[in-house]
Amino acid sequence: MKETRIAQSGHTDTRAPDPPVDDDEIDLMELFRALWRGKWLIMMAAAGALFMGGYYAFSVAEPQYRSSATLTVEMRTNQVVDIESVISGASTETAALNTEIEIILSRRVLGKLVDELSLIEDPEFNSALRTPSGLSQVVGSVRGLVRSFIGSSGEATEPAETKSARDATINAVRSALSASVQRDTYVFSISATTGNARKSARIVNTLAEQYIEDQIAVKFEATEQAAEWLSTRVSEIEEDLREREDTLTQARSETDLISAEALEGLNLQAKDLRSRLSEMRERAAAAQNEADRLRDLRASGDNAALVEETNDQELRRLLEAIRSGDDDAEEMFDQRVDTLVSDAESQYGRLRGQVETLAQSYQNLQDRIERQSEDLARIEQMVREVEATRTLYETLLTRLKETNIQRGLQRGDSRVLSEAILGQQIAPRTSRILALSLILGAMGGAAIVLLRQFMHNTFRTADDLEAATGLPVFGQIPRMPIKARKDLISYLRSKPTSASAEAIRNLRTSLLLSDIDNPPKVILSTSALPSEGKTTHAIALALNLAGLDKKVLLIEGDIRRQTLGEYFDGVTEGGILTALSGEVPLNEVVFHDDQLGADVLMGEKSRVNAADLFSSDRFSTFLERAREAYDFVIIDTPPVLVVPDARVIGQNVDAILFSVAWDNTQRGQVSAALRELQSVNLRVTGIALAQIDPKGMRRYGYGGKYGAYGAYGKGYYEAG
Repeated sequence: MKETRIAQSGHTDTRAPDPPVDDDEIDLMELFRALWRGKWLIMMAAAGALFMGGYYAFSVAEPQYRSSATLTVEMRTNQVVDIESVISGASTETAALNTEIEIILSRRVLGKLVDELSLIEDPEFNSALRTPSGLSQVVGSVRGLVRSFIGSSGEATEPAETKSARDATINAVRSALSASVQRDTYVFSISATTGNARKSARIVNTLAEQYIEDQIAVKFEATEQAAEWLSTRVSEIEEDLREREDTLTQARSETDLISAEALEGLNLQAKDLRSRLSEMRERAAAAQNEADRLRDLRASGDNAALVEETNDQELRRLLEAIRSGDDDAEEMFDQRVDTLVSDAESQYGRLRGQVETLAQSYQNLQDRIERQSEDLARIEQMVREVEATRTLYETLLTRLKETNIQRGLQRGDSRVLSEAILGQQIAPRTSRILALSLILGAMGGAAIVLLRQFMHNTFRTADDLEAATGLPVFGQIPRMPIKARKDLISYLRSKPTSASAEAIRNLRTSLLLSDIDNPPKVILSTSALPSEGKTTHAIALALNLAGLDKKVLLIEGDIRRQTLGEYFDGVTEGGILTALSGEVPLNEVVFHDDQLGADVLMGEKSRVNAADLFSSDRFSTFLERAREAYDFVIIDTPPVLVVPDARVIGQNVDAILFSVAWDNTQRGQVSAALRELQSVNLRVTGIALAQIDPKGMRRYGYGGKYGAYGAYGKGYYEAG
């Protein structure tokens, strides 16, 4: 019976709830709704930023004036001499023009500007001359005390402080200046922004003059350096050229050098000699082979083969005589063979001597060629070095003469096209500041709203809860306006048409229709953590089902805390342990509460672990008796994440109602509790979003999202 009932109720379905759709796309409507819900915060942030921007623009910001001058790089093609080879003028490439801008804003040029206009005495650029603030005075006092403590004197640091003040002034002037190149032209402009229109113009015009003067000074200095360097190098190279020419003359006088043509003739002679030597070596090798062959034939004793190989007629005649029986012929045959061997050896010795003579002659000729080749190469290298030194000397001498002529003809590569006039006010731009302040304030408020939405980790809507769990939300239960737990039943009975009572009826309907073919009889109410409304839902369901003229039993499954008694008056002794023992009939253990209209079975303290108790066969048998005796059995169990009791009891029920506290229970806690139930093959039938605060919903902008608690539901429910 137990296995059949669990199969019918669907709680052995091991399939996990349908996961939410993984959609990486941004829901623009949801984003807009989130911003709309935080519209007041965005408006306040925008208003605050607008006020701060206005205060800065009208009260804090100081007027700034900008004045500009334009300069051009001159294209000169007519040179008195080719001095560009010594020191080039300004290039018209983009990189070179940008380099000129950096030169204008360099510390060298700006230092001359500061000294020319005595800007170190201007408080706008020298912060030391400004009226110190309170904090600056305190810092100065502390600095003075430290100096007096370590024994340092002001006179010793005065030069360093003066240099530091000048450097700081240059930095301040640099920050007030700007320069840029006009596109597709050789024109660039320089601008200065200060607190005085006349000062801005004076700084720009003086800077342009200092820049052009610096160009001339740099060119003159470079020309002087080039002339000095060229003079020194010409003298050195002239001395080097003289030494090389003397060395070449001496080398030619000491060397028995032939011409390159004669050396080529010696190479041809060596080639012919090498050919003759090769031929003679081949003839000597052939003579040696012939002598070796005759000796081998003589040693073999085969006279016939010897005659055939030598083809000597005398040997052939003597061989015939030997075969005819002539005794003296054999001795004469041997003598003839010895003569042939001796002639072959003599021929080999003569040829070998000729080979040695030719080889020695060839080696002597090669040594002569190599020696004369080295001498010729050395002389030619010395000639090339002399010519290269002479060419360098003549080139540098020409450059030296050109540089000497160029002295005194230097002028700047740039000239002023348009001098600076009185500066125009560019700051503060009030309208832009106000507009940007308003935009930035709105953006900051929107960022806070979106960040708050992003950091939100609880559930405020049924849609979010269903999307996160993949389970249906059966009911959205508002927070009961009661002061004590014992007031719950009386409130629901006295307000049958309130939003809370109607929400419980919606929950009941959804729960009973969750399985039309097999409506649940035994219903378990649980949650992830304590104080999420599961007990309230169990009692409210029992009251609502009893109102249908059904026989209902409410069981306190949380025997560890036993809080169900706080909702009732006149609770009798005895409880679930007594009922499980079977010694007392069930109708004598339960008590009937008239306000609830249902029977209640309270929990009892047990020495046995609660999970072991609910896992026993006695508990299963008890629930079978309760099924037969009642139309509905509702069990209030402990939280899933606290103790395992709910997972054990859930093996014997038809439906599981899981409660989630509105804007309180974290998403991870709900997911962990559902995983705990799934690990024992339990599937939650439905979820109840509990303890909803209507004011909080309106504050978050969800006032119209919940049908039962939005503006459209006010005409259907009583207040309360």
